[in-house]
Amino acid sequence: MEGKTLADIGREMEAYRRAGMAGCKFKVGGLTPEEDAKRVEAARSAAGPDFVLAVDANRGWRVDEAVRFAHLVEPLDIRWFEEPCHWYDDVAMLARVRQATRIPITAGQSEITSQGVRRLVEAGAVDLVNFDASEGGGVTEWRRAAALCRAAGVDMAHHEEPQIAQHLLAAVEHGTCVECFADPERDPVWQAMWANRPPIKDGVMEVVQEPGFGLILDEGMVRRYRVD
Repeated sequence: MEGKTLADIGREMEAYRRAGMAGCKFKVGGLTPEEDAKRVEAARSAAGPDFVLAVDANRGWRVDEAVRFAHLVEPLDIRWFEEPCHWYDDVAMLARVRQATRIPITAGQSEITSQGVRRLVEAGAVDLVNFDASEGGGVTEWRRAAALCRAAGVDMAHHEEPQIAQHLLAAVEHGTCVECFADPERDPVWQAMWANRPPIKDGVMEVVQEPGFGLILDEGMVRRYRVD
């Protein structure tokens, strides 16, 4: 974000801790590897060593840039490095980055089928897959992708949609982190539309126990935006 300082990043990490979050997925890839490494270092310094810190380049770098960045931040205990390389040859480039760093590599949110996930796994390109059930064929297709990953020793995450992801990740042995947004401007569904949103305490979200996904929508919000 334009104008955001390293001190602002530190305050943001502190706010996430106060909100009960276990960690933060940190945006990189818009600056040089060296500049982004300084931002990640500021985040780690403010958050402390027990805060989970992942980085996400959103396909922002060439292989050499991604590797350079990875080597700079390896001492900062990075949980994973997500979508480090450009889209046009992502599988081959992901595999090269993965071979060059000890930071786990994550991808999969841009896939829309379990066959796309299989492509990532068979290429040795990923340590985690964050396939999105809302974009990739629903629960059945997500579970197909999860089964492929389980057989290959690849862990599962999920791209956003915590109201769905909490159930899917809790149901598989190799599930990892549920992703949500503490900022209501960033994700009003999580903050406002889901009336029975479970609290987050000490980095843990309790899985909703009601039938199905257990979603109760805020009827006031529905009425506000209804179009007849």
